[in-house]
Amino acid sequence: MSETTDSATAAADATERRRTLWLLLPLVLFLALAALFYYRLGAGDPSRIPSALINKPVPDFTLPPIGGGEGAGLTAQDLAKGVHVVNIWASWCGPCRLEHPYLMRLGEDDRFRVAGINYKDVPENAARFLGALGDPFALNGADRNGVTSIDWGVYGVPETFIVKDGIIVHKFVGPLSEGGMANDFMPALEKALAGEES
Repeated sequence: MSETTDSATAAADATERRRTLWLLLPLVLFLALAALFYYRLGAGDPSRIPSALINKPVPDFTLPPIGGGEGAGLTAQDLAKGVHVVNIWASWCGPCRLEHPYLMRLGEDDRFRVAGINYKDVPENAARFLGALGDPFALNGADRNGVTSIDWGVYGVPETFIVKDGIIVHKFVGPLSEGGMANDFMPALEKALAGEES
């Protein structure tokens, strides 16, 4: 009889251990997931979205001028030689308005050219935007349907690229700002310029 009682007790203990294990499993999974989220939270700047196009040629494109009339728009061939800052912008984009003074400052530097890709905009609004805030762009093309911007890997406006001899060497996501210029964009631009001069 004691053998039967011992085996019944052992079976009850085994069942209790399995039940406890099943109750603890969700807690262990939750803690593992929480630790993973916490680790990824501090894993870097979320605005630094990697681009598959870094160190690759600019996409092949030809864009008409903003007004659609006479004059040059922007083509991949325009970016084939030298260093260029290419800004994707739109008149309806609030952050584009905030970054515009930085583009104006970049447009004054004769070591490189600033080019613009006007994204899904009404030509009259784009012209009014540049008329009111100034035009930093040596070249500017109208990407009315957004296809060229998608080819560039753009997630949203504004985004700014550094192109050296037709190769995309840097991508900055979001509006240029004092901190972004000092800590990220200008060091990358100076590096591209130094490589060109040597």
